[in-house]
Amino acid sequence: MRATTPRSSHGPWKPAANRADPVAILEAQGRSRIQDLLPVRTARMAASAFAFLRGAAAVMAADLATTPTTGLLVQAAGDCHLANFGTFRSAEGAAVFDLNDFDETLPAPFEWDLKRLCTSLVLAGRDEKLPGKACRALALNAAASYRTHMAMLAPAPPLEQWSTRIDLPEAIAAIADPKLRGRETTRLSSALRAAEGTYDLIVQVNGQWRFKIKPPNMWPLPDEDGSIRALFVRYAETLPVERRALLARYELVDFAFKVVGVGSVGTFCAVALCVNADGQALVLQLKQAGRSVLEPHVIPSAYPHQGERVVAGQRILQATPDPFLGWTADPAEARFFYVRQLKDRSLAAIGTDLSGALPFYATLCGRTLARAHTRSGDPASIAGYMGTNDTLDNALADFAVAYADQSEADWQALLAAVKAGRMVMGSLDTNHTGTKADPILSPTPSPRL
Repeated sequence: MRATTPRSSHGPWKPAANRADPVAILEAQGRSRIQDLLPVRTARMAASAFAFLRGAAAVMAADLATTPTTGLLVQAAGDCHLANFGTFRSAEGAAVFDLNDFDETLPAPFEWDLKRLCTSLVLAGRDEKLPGKACRALALNAAASYRTHMAMLAPAPPLEQWSTRIDLPEAIAAIADPKLRGRETTRLSSALRAAEGTYDLIVQVNGQWRFKIKPPNMWPLPDEDGSIRALFVRYAETLPVERRALLARYELVDFAFKVVGVGSVGTFCAVALCVNADGQALVLQLKQAGRSVLEPHVIPSAYPHQGERVVAGQRILQATPDPFLGWTADPAEARFFYVRQLKDRSLAAIGTDLSGALPFYATLCGRTLARAHTRSGDPASIAGYMGTNDTLDNALADFAVAYADQSEADWQALLAAVKAGRMVMGSLDTNHTGTKADPILSPTPSPRL
């Protein structure tokens, strides 16, 4: 494999002569989305080069398809950037760090996920005003962490590979800097306490639990009652029988439309409030699933139902998948959806807040990605190809720096398209960084199923 595809060959990046216009790719994606929300997507992507990368998974997938490839396939996340890792509670209540977005998952070469992760780290470092050498070191850290953790897992029995997970308190306890270690321990404890509630999303109205409507990011859906309920009936049928028994203890009492993420803006996404007889709440998220951005460049998905594709990928990649994962569809519109518990943003942010902790998180993300890839790929072949020295690490770091430059150029192309009137952009809070604040959209759109 090294003779056919030398490890050093992964380093250079040069756009193909017939490379598609990145803005045109975004425009093509937008044609099948809720048109009133496209200015939100543009605004979020326009905030920084890192934010642009987050929303431009289709652009990078097309570019990765032109680079040298090992042919070593794994269940790839497909949109593997820093902000798509995070923390959540396992069924036992433990704080687990893992991948947490699977909209683009599909079998693909292992290095595609790794290249996207490394590039996101370089751009995140630039957002933090780190010097170029430090930004490259972040990518190098992630690549080296992936390689060493893959080598550690490769000889382990398959059952051990499958059951391994990243315990976040244990990872934080290993941070050498006592000040950073203390800060992260405190943040995690606080977020875990907050996550025991319902993320400040619900309120009692005349004795009934309802969602808090918070325009411009959450709106009621009064005209969609029958459609949403029908989707959830079909969703429940995809759960294992014991999970259906658990879900049956709750009643669907309210739902709302919710704008999420960067790349997902414009797809139909709703949250559902389920309450049991004692007033205890369960918040589920119903999210539209389209074809993976990887599909034009790899073997097509084995799942015609795109919601099922996402669920299958998440179950493979995550160490402790959500017990409420399922899928559903709107036959009349031929649209697919998946359902999961709504992530708590404050808890998910533990492990992705960039302030002062990027080197630690770069290493943690590399380790986490290796763990995820061992569950579907051939870890012995991947570890053997990467080897025991830093040849591939340096090549991936070189690629990440070069592709970060490409992303900055593409971001500037987006800004130029906005200035020329080709793309319409909503306004943003002045403190928006592309990762935290929410855009302001006016007038309020009326998303329909």
